[in-house]
Amino acid sequence: MQFHDFDQQPLPQPHIDPAEHAGASTLVSTNARLEYLIANTPAIIYSSVPTGDFKMTFVSDNARRVLGYEPADMVADPNFWFDHIHPEDIPTIFSSLALLFVEGQRSYEYRFKTSDGIYLWMHDTLRLMRDANNEPLEVVGLLSNITERKKMEEALQKKGDEQQRMIEEMQQMQAQLLQSEKMASIGQLAAGIAHEINNPVGFVNSNLGSLRAYVDTLLDVIERYDAAVATTADMSALKSQLAQIQQEAEVDYLREDAVALVSESLDGLKRVRDIVQSLKDFAHVGESDWQVADLHHGLDSTLMIAANEFKYKASIEKHYGKLPLVMCLASQINQVFMNLIINAAQAITDKGTITIRTGVSDDWVWIEIGDTGKGIAADQINRIFEPFFTTKPIGQGTGLGLSLSYNIVSQHSGRIEVDSQVDLGTRFTVHLPINPPAMA
Repeated sequence: MQFHDFDQQPLPQPHIDPAEHAGASTLVSTNARLEYLIANTPAIIYSSVPTGDFKMTFVSDNARRVLGYEPADMVADPNFWFDHIHPEDIPTIFSSLALLFVEGQRSYEYRFKTSDGIYLWMHDTLRLMRDANNEPLEVVGLLSNITERKKMEEALQKKGDEQQRMIEEMQQMQAQLLQSEKMASIGQLAAGIAHEINNPVGFVNSNLGSLRAYVDTLLDVIERYDAAVATTADMSALKSQLAQIQQEAEVDYLREDAVALVSESLDGLKRVRDIVQSLKDFAHVGESDWQVADLHHGLDSTLMIAANEFKYKASIEKHYGKLPLVMCLASQINQVFMNLIINAAQAITDKGTITIRTGVSDDWVWIEIGDTGKGIAADQINRIFEPFFTTKPIGQGTGLGLSLSYNIVSQHSGRIEVDSQVDLGTRFTVHLPINPPAMA
């Protein structure tokens, strides 16, 4: 009898398609790779139902690292998402969440409470997924921690606020310096202006004294006329008596001189009125806003109130072009004119000339104020616009005039150019846009 050794026979093996085996292996590998990437990406990936409270159906494992929660716990609690959003941020989300179903995607930035009880700033991008019938299927979200970015933004905002506060303080300081310089200019000009006003006021006062005496004399003449007419019947004797009265009272002289005194007094009062009006025009009292202004009018007003500074040492030559009205802060531009004219007068030692020229080029106007003074040395010309820098003796200048003038012109989006030669003179040219960009 022959026996078969079944233990030595190989067992039948199931048939495995190599292609199917390779596909399954690839799928496992791909899934593992995706799980690894999702778990280690900086952003938390989640999905939720597209209705009601948006209950989470999936949360990536990195939620444990970012927020400190177990993904399973987040999925198990249907109110987890809304319960952990900062109460102040919920209304913003609720008010626009319905737009997700219209737009298909929404992004939010809100604070989310971690397992430690602190709030992190998160950026959440929600995207609505639809099925083949275009029905809402689920919401997929990408949740990123942006706390550090928010801290940087807050720090930058704080720094920006501080810088804005510093700018405002500097603007206030500039305004105070401008006012101080204007007051210094007024103080410097006060004696000259008082002199200019006192001259006409003095002779008007003297004229009024003479006119009062003339009026008294004429009234006496009238009384004597009346008395002569009342007591004298002889006409020839009356005429003789009236002629004698006229001669004694110098009526012909009084008539001519009274007319001259009135005319002279009216002229003096006009001079006072012009000076006062020039002061008002120079300061633009009651006008602090941007407005169109006649720069020639500003120059003439400034020249009138500064006359005592230069009239004994410099003649003024004006070569005005045809200027359009310019949008500006007129009182500040007049302050620039004042500073440059006084500087020109002070640069002239004995006798000289201050020349003022104006013109227009494209959308700009220019005003040139030149003198035949001593000029500015080459080693000083680059410093003349520095605050408190001055070449004048102590007590004769604040060193703020040119610096503030530079700032005023810069505020108007303009520029100041200077050309100077020692012992020959200096020319300052102010360039101003007709319509500054800030006002366009």
